Amino acid sequence: MPMIIHEWVAKAYALGASDLHLETDTPVVVRVRGELQSAGAALAAERLLEAAQDLLGVEGWAQFKARGSADVSVALAGMRCRANLFQTVRGIAVAIRLLAPAIKDLRACNLHPDFRRLVEAASGLVIISGPTGSGKSTTLAALIEEINGARARNIVTLESPLEYLFANRRSFIRQREIPTHAPSFEQGIIDALRENPDVLVIGEMRTPEVMRLTLNAAETGHLVLATMHSANCTEALTRLCMSFPSDIQPSIRAQLADCLVGVSCQRLEFLSSHRLCVPRCELLLPSSGAKGTIRSGNFSQLASVLQSGAEEGMWTFDRYQRWIDQVSDWVRPAALPAARAGEAAAGFVSHGSLARAASVPKPPSAGRPAAGAKPSAAPVQSGEDIIEVPAEELDLAELAELARKVAEKKP
Repeated sequence: MPMIIHEWVAKAYALGASDLHLETDTPVVVRVRGELQSAGAALAAERLLEAAQDLLGVEGWAQFKARGSADVSVALAGMRCRANLFQTVRGIAVAIRLLAPAIKDLRACNLHPDFRRLVEAASGLVIISGPTGSGKSTTLAALIEEINGARARNIVTLESPLEYLFANRRSFIRQREIPTHAPSFEQGIIDALRENPDVLVIGEMRTPEVMRLTLNAAETGHLVLATMHSANCTEALTRLCMSFPSDIQPSIRAQLADCLVGVSCQRLEFLSSHRLCVPRCELLLPSSGAKGTIRSGNFSQLASVLQSGAEEGMWTFDRYQRWIDQVSDWVRPAALPAARAGEAAAGFVSHGSLARAASVPKPPSAGRPAAGAKPSAAPVQSGEDIIEVPAEELDLAELAELARKVAEKKP
């Protein structure tokens, strides 16, 4: 696996970043609490090119050269990451989303318990929406994990690329990546309906055909969970219906009103008092008023439906904000295991607003030591100097100080 990308993912995690941006001859940039900031010096074209080729492999690199971009989901520095590689006027660029170290349920994602209603239905359509970077994939994974822990269901997921990897608990989960395991979402949905699913998960509804097939699946006895980009619940439903030709929109609205289980839209809110990002949500449920509004196509009236739907379990962004303000027992993200935390600290030494790299040892591909093995030491390297620190005694601040002292020895 490309060493340079391992190093920068470890550093990004140490900084508390959600995203990492690498580009030829451009300073490294990370996104921390929604804000972009510089994190390191410019990367040489040869190093980033080599890293991109290693990341994609021979076949993936050929496809990248043909289309100019590629999506891949991999484990880097012991973390699950989603990466998009693309070309710019400067050369190769990589945008990496750092995913949560483990799959969480709704409580661990700091979501309101009312969201559990979305997966209690036996069939119908659930839409998880929001802008880019708002945590839609994490919420979708949490809903899947709620089903996985509570009921025995056959769950088929279609994603591009695969992000979270699930372990079967009570449910049987089969994950398929587009285009690795199916040529398209359209074909994947058609195939999935022949695979005896109880729950079908669509990574993202992008085209009218995918939306049509998704509605058909939800209407024929399956619980379908899907994501899409939107600023609020009203916009999500409007975009879905307006994607179809005008002559069939009435039938699409009727179909949507009949099968809808719920629509959520979320944004990430940074709580300075708790030093934590939590989702701020809007939740629309299919009350009689909501169904009638959808059938008539008067989507602008859905805001009023949300305002008056508190007793039925609906949430507006403002009402949800008031709930956020009252909560004090937030679940904080779990820290990386000591070996991974040491790796991040060894690779990041603060220097003004920038970061400079020390050599970071490549972690085992599995991310865990073999059974019975002792924790390995995490070296902080600089030139010929190596300091060995036992993994069980790792501390981020101490390692950073050790790396600084080693660097000061150099002429």
